[in-house]
Amino acid sequence: MHENDDGHRSVEAAVEVPGSPEDVWRAIATGPGISSWFVPTTSDERVGGETVNSFGPGMDAVARITEWNPPHRYAAESEEPAETEEGPGTVATEWIVEARDGGRCVVRVVHRWFAETDRWDGEFEGHAYGWSSSFFRMLRLYLTHFAGQKCSAFDLAAFSNTPPPEAWRTIKSAVRIDEEARRVEAPAGAPELSGAVESTEITDPDLLGVRESSPQIRAALEGMGGEEPELLLRLERPAPGIAHLFLMPMGEQTMVSIRFFLYGDQGAAAAADAEQAWNDWLAARFPQDAPA
Repeated sequence: MHENDDGHRSVEAAVEVPGSPEDVWRAIATGPGISSWFVPTTSDERVGGETVNSFGPGMDAVARITEWNPPHRYAAESEEPAETEEGPGTVATEWIVEARDGGRCVVRVVHRWFAETDRWDGEFEGHAYGWSSSFFRMLRLYLTHFAGQKCSAFDLAAFSNTPPPEAWRTIKSAVRIDEEARRVEAPAGAPELSGAVESTEITDPDLLGVRESSPQIRAALEGMGGEEPELLLRLERPAPGIAHLFLMPMGEQTMVSIRFFLYGDQGAAAAADAEQAWNDWLAARFPQDAPA
């Protein structure tokens, strides 16, 4: 976390990815591109226009585009003008694409906000951690294996009173992991799934520090015996794609999240079948409990 003399604070995250600046720009600055590895997104792609990231029902993040310089940089500002109990007010987010040798680029995201105290620092450090530990890994997978392909995606969530370690054991019952080969297959009775297990290991000292300082991340890891409550998979079945399975404590409950991005001509049909199968699987194992 960086703090300027004028009270503006910021966090940032960066990742190196394959592709030309134009390829990377399409992935991080256009609605179809962002929707292919992050969350459903629309963008007017012009100064004064809007970007809308849809994180779920009633959970749209709306921002006004303040700078648009393809394929290098764009910036947008949220529309909350003043600090409230819910957040620090206006948050400016900047995306930067920097070309590197060998057909690669560095993608950098910076969140900036104004605050007189450190009240929101932990929340934004958690955002930067999420980019580096999960979403930028998904962006890199997308650009490495599926760039420009048609994407069909779905996102399912369940909330349960089950403690995180028990909930994670239930999630892992839907996959059979060969730790040595780094492969995964669905056992009998689970939705169709096979592919490679991608690393979610954290080695960066700054990110390890956030794990120690963030109450939410500490809560997610509590009782896990050193295991990450997260799986990132490069799929072969039900279609070529990416799957991201994780859980997170939410108050007294545990949120279980399953996200699939399936690519190519067969992706739409495979996604429709997989969404129904995983929805049924979640409903059977995580009934929608009332809060404890």
